[in-house]
Amino acid sequence: MPARPGRAAGVRVSKEPTAAMPANAPGPSHPQPLDKTAAAAVNAVYHLYDPPLWLVTAAESPEPGSTRGGCIATFVARASIVRDRPRMVAGIARQHHTWRMIEASRCFAVYLLPETALELVWRFGLATGKDADKYADLPDTRTPLGNPRVRGPMAWLDCRVENAMSSGDRSIYLAEVTGGGVLDDSMQPLSAGRLMDLAPADKRAELDRLYARDGGIDAAAIDAWRMDGKER
Repeated sequence: MPARPGRAAGVRVSKEPTAAMPANAPGPSHPQPLDKTAAAAVNAVYHLYDPPLWLVTAAESPEPGSTRGGCIATFVARASIVRDRPRMVAGIARQHHTWRMIEASRCFAVYLLPETALELVWRFGLATGKDADKYADLPDTRTPLGNPRVRGPMAWLDCRVENAMSSGDRSIYLAEVTGGGVLDDSMQPLSAGRLMDLAPADKRAELDRLYARDGGIDAAAIDAWRMDGKER
């Protein structure tokens, strides 16, 4: 599901590289949440910007018929200014079905969503691919890298993972962009805040419920990662 406005918002588990620690670095300590004043200040900073929503798709393998996944994310960004060496970075929660697909194939596609694509948000953001086939009535069409294609986005990029790191709750992927294109530049990109404005009451209530649930899962994963000082 998408993160709320201003907050960075799936089985083969790979060992991901971790940064070397300086010899004099302190060991892991018990993680402490921010006090209310500091948390309010950080939240105010986060709310100064409203991240766009992306649909992230991936498949277990590039062959048609292989298991597909997809989720809604805000933690997607351009990671290079070099025109002929484009890169993206994406953070995908490790409890998501889509994370499993990326881990298997080491590639994914990202789709920039317009404000008219709310049905894609409901399809890919309100259910889990562990329990339901989000592509049940969609054709099995693929990008050149073998990632699932969908209709309705305003732009897309095909991405191959070059490196990854664990942050406890997420895998953060640095990916080479191998292709993509603009499908319709006449539309306004959908942002996390705008989604909450456009969502009907029942969908907004479900988004709030999922946000609270995922926040609890993420908090526990971050705390465990900090305590262990290693990937879980």
